[in-house]
Amino acid sequence: MPPEAPEGSGHQRDTGLVRAMGTGALAANIVNSVVGATIFAVPGALAASLGVYAVLAFVGCALVIGAIAICFAEAGSRVPTSGGAYGFIETAFGPLTGYVAGTVLWFAGALASGGLAAAVADVAINLLPPAYAGLAGVLRVAVIIGVIGSIAAVNVRGVLQGARLINTLTLLKLVPLAVFLVVGATAIEAGNFPLGAFAGDGEAGHAIILALFAYMGMETSLCASGEIARPARTIPRALVLAMVGVTLLYTAVQVVAQGILGPALAQSTVPLADAMARVSPALRLLMLAGAAVSMYGWLSSDILSSPRILFALARDGLMPTILGRVHPRTHVPHVAIVAYATLAVLLALSGTFTQLAVLSALATAPLYIAGCAAAWKLARDRVAMAGDPLNFRWLLPAVLVGIASMVAMVAMASPTEIAGLALLVGISVAAYLLQTRLRSAVARRTTGSGAQQ
Repeated sequence: MPPEAPEGSGHQRDTGLVRAMGTGALAANIVNSVVGATIFAVPGALAASLGVYAVLAFVGCALVIGAIAICFAEAGSRVPTSGGAYGFIETAFGPLTGYVAGTVLWFAGALASGGLAAAVADVAINLLPPAYAGLAGVLRVAVIIGVIGSIAAVNVRGVLQGARLINTLTLLKLVPLAVFLVVGATAIEAGNFPLGAFAGDGEAGHAIILALFAYMGMETSLCASGEIARPARTIPRALVLAMVGVTLLYTAVQVVAQGILGPALAQSTVPLADAMARVSPALRLLMLAGAAVSMYGWLSSDILSSPRILFALARDGLMPTILGRVHPRTHVPHVAIVAYATLAVLLALSGTFTQLAVLSALATAPLYIAGCAAAWKLARDRVAMAGDPLNFRWLLPAVLVGIASMVAMVAMASPTEIAGLALLVGISVAAYLLQTRLRSAVARRTTGSGAQQ
């Protein structure tokens, strides 16, 4: 019989929440968190770097992310609590490491949400007639607030309402991709696959980072683990189902895009739309609409999941206690949802999609490293909070592949980006130590006061 989890590291944190999400809802959340607007643009950039062999980047990165997903499934099945990776990293390595991981996780999510909301606003501005160009600034603010605010409002009503929104948007975002694959398969030209020649510029490192970024997002979905039914079984099944599906989707999209556009794929910034334009102008518009829906869908997953990290940190005494409140009627962390959505709005108003997305992707790498290491330690210590865990037989190779690949990804970043990541980690450590000292001082004063009385 595996030992119980440490005191206060899960069951108390999740008090008041309802475990209502099943395998289908969690898998849809993961797909929605991973399949964002990136897949509508990245095939062209991959082709520019690797030519007709670009599909191999998706396959190779699928193996890397698959190894990391196994680690997260193992750890998530052992410590299924609000905050996801924060919860099982904190259980494995203690509150300081958990706090840093939690801070990196929610901040990376907020950066990505802000970036995508800014991208949606830019699309809306580009649709403005020239006569209304002077309203661009007002429209940008209105779109950002409206997009994030509408999703937050749904999630405040309940986790099931948020999950239903995700399920709907996941289907809507997959419809244009399905149309692309079905219609595109009939327009493929065999001559666009000259396997004997290498047509790319050879910047494999750039291609790998792009492909890895396209796969990131599963960790955000696990932040709602405190509201997942039968988590020891549901989390591993949902991760496998979602990541296998995403891999098949990505490789198929790359093959079809290459088959239709050929050498022109490397110069396209909207490859799916350009490919469908060769079939029908209406299908081009469908691809552009699909990209917008995909962005909105990604935001819906993030705003359901990431606020649970703030909630978990607050429940553990590491953030203002107000963030740990649960709505008495809807049983969701409503204050954390509103606070997170407000931060995402502010970030969207202050930056661009590219700036915010790059920072978000880089911040995810050390989180994956810590998550893989936590999976190994939890398995070694036989920690299990909710029934029999996954107990993956080849966990150690998965851990080694996951850690090594993320170290390599960080090494590919620029010195400035690495310095920024180090600064974020340093600030998190300092904040934790300061809060710990303040709590100790308050406790000493309280104890002293009680002794005098």
